[in-house]
Amino acid sequence: MNVNDNNNTIIELKNVRKSFGSLVVLDDVNLKIYRGQTTVIIGESGTGKSVLLKHIVGLIRPDAGSVFFEGENIAKLSERALMTVRTKFGFLFQGGALFDSMSAIDNVAFPLREHTDMDDDIILKVAIDKLRLVGLEHVAKQMPASLSGGQKKRVALARAIALNPQVILYDEPTTGLDPIRSDVINELILKLKRQLEVTSIVVTHDMKSAYKVADRILMLYKGKFIFDGTVEQIKNSTDERIQQFITGQAGQEELKLLKI
Repeated sequence: MNVNDNNNTIIELKNVRKSFGSLVVLDDVNLKIYRGQTTVIIGESGTGKSVLLKHIVGLIRPDAGSVFFEGENIAKLSERALMTVRTKFGFLFQGGALFDSMSAIDNVAFPLREHTDMDDDIILKVAIDKLRLVGLEHVAKQMPASLSGGQKKRVALARAIALNPQVILYDEPTTGLDPIRSDVINELILKLKRQLEVTSIVVTHDMKSAYKVADRILMLYKGKFIFDGTVEQIKNSTDERIQQFITGQAGQEELKLLKI
């Protein structure tokens, strides 16, 4: 079976539009996400990458269009029904979003306590197992304030996989980390794909990370996708907008604004 055929589609956006006031963020977007792949979405700041992720998990509803998860249009679900769907997703927020008043293990245990009827001793065992998967079982009792930036991201990732999700959404997972800690996160993304067989969607502007983890890369530009292909294909793209982004070069519009 072709990995990119319709039978393997787990998420689909059809003609999705979203505006905030006069600003059009998503402009008639169509997208299929295929089961078991790591799809990386790149683009300039403010182009709607994070907004797209929030549509996928139902945190934002489209002004027009449909968002399907396993064939069901989640854009039309009630908030209560959406809560059930969201348990099938793990979401690594850009800043980690740990609860400062909870230890590492209690942060990981939080979704299990909220969404399952497991006994607490079982919950804590599962939480330790998830911390072990990201190499941090030894910080279980520590508070977020005592953790490094990289450790916070990894605890947040352990929390994201606590409910054994089918899909993991990563919003700028390497932001604020040094190159070594960033690569630890990249390796974890690859490890979780391999060991948990999850579908991953990664929003990033870190091209080194994108090249390492992606099965497929898409570029969002002014509310539309202007590229969809492999790592090698994007490296060889002749589109000036794409080359400026992936090489980190300022365009003529930016240089004019700076009078350079």
